[in-house]
Amino acid sequence: MSGVGLVSAQIAHFTQPLALKGGGLLPAFDLVYETYGTLNAAKSNAILVCHALSGHHHVAGHTEGNPANIGWWDNIVGPGRPLDTERFFIVGVNNLGGCHGSTGPASTNPATGKPWGADFPVVTVEDWVDAQARLADHLGIGAWAAVMGGSLGGMQALQWTLSFPDRVRHALVIAAAPKLSAENIAFNDVARQAILTDPDFHGGHFYEHGVRPVRGLRLARMLGHITYLSDDQMAEKFGRRLRTGAGSYGFDVEFEIESYLRYQGDKFAGVFDANTYLRMTKALDYFDPAQDFDDDLARALARARAKFLVVAFSTDWRFSPERSREIVHALVHNGQAVAYAEIDSAHGHDSFLMDEPHYHAVVDTYLKRVKL
Repeated sequence: MSGVGLVSAQIAHFTQPLALKGGGLLPAFDLVYETYGTLNAAKSNAILVCHALSGHHHVAGHTEGNPANIGWWDNIVGPGRPLDTERFFIVGVNNLGGCHGSTGPASTNPATGKPWGADFPVVTVEDWVDAQARLADHLGIGAWAAVMGGSLGGMQALQWTLSFPDRVRHALVIAAAPKLSAENIAFNDVARQAILTDPDFHGGHFYEHGVRPVRGLRLARMLGHITYLSDDQMAEKFGRRLRTGAGSYGFDVEFEIESYLRYQGDKFAGVFDANTYLRMTKALDYFDPAQDFDDDLARALARARAKFLVVAFSTDWRFSPERSREIVHALVHNGQAVAYAEIDSAHGHDSFLMDEPHYHAVVDTYLKRVKL
């Protein structure tokens, strides 16, 4: 059951141009966001929730006329839950370049009157944080009580402490890493190649052709989904079970795991934008706060003023606990405040989305100590 009930999205429009790290310039842009709870008089109780690759602003609750449309992190947000809406004011936002209402590749390019398509600039984690700071200004929030997120969302929380060290008091970096490994970049590139080589991609201007590169997006999601799960979880959930009537030695769906992946691929390809997927994965690849510090993460994080909670999951092989401990070791090296929890979970990288009692207890305990 949803913790916050009926919610509705809002749109913030920004007319001041946003210069992007990659050299592009957005003359104006929209951000779609939702809020849960009440901003207190001191405006000291706001928490920004940053989403992962395929996420969006709808973090909790359900939308009007669609009670099944529950927010992607609903299990952690609401009265009495770790992100307690009786104490905190929670903000969820769809990132720039997204496909759930914020300005992105499918939006109209004011210079041409057509969808941006391939002309929409690549955006980075730093750009997202800059845009989110505009949203904080729009909401009258000088400093967040906390910025948090899982996976790519955790990277944004980390970047917040570096881009705006005086505007975030706590950072909750969950199932994340200080930068992608070569293996992770390789996974992303295979996913992108599936999209880029789809005959319906049309160089990213598929909107003008009235088609979508569904096949490529489907394959990209199937590949990504494999990396989000753990081997143990897949073995337990699907094993080598064959579907009824299988055994023809053909290439249609025969094993249950094949059926599951194709379902997830079709579901995702039906709602997500291919150009957004390309840009989200590039933002992941490029994120590396230590790059300008001779690969010295401790030096890179030295300017952060926030206190940190870093959480990792035992079966997460995409962003393994060792990657989280790199962040912890750098902060400890600097004498900065950090708490670390490594949670036993069977759910792989997706563990941060699950209702794991130990994990939620860690977040709940940490947030209860946040002074407002």
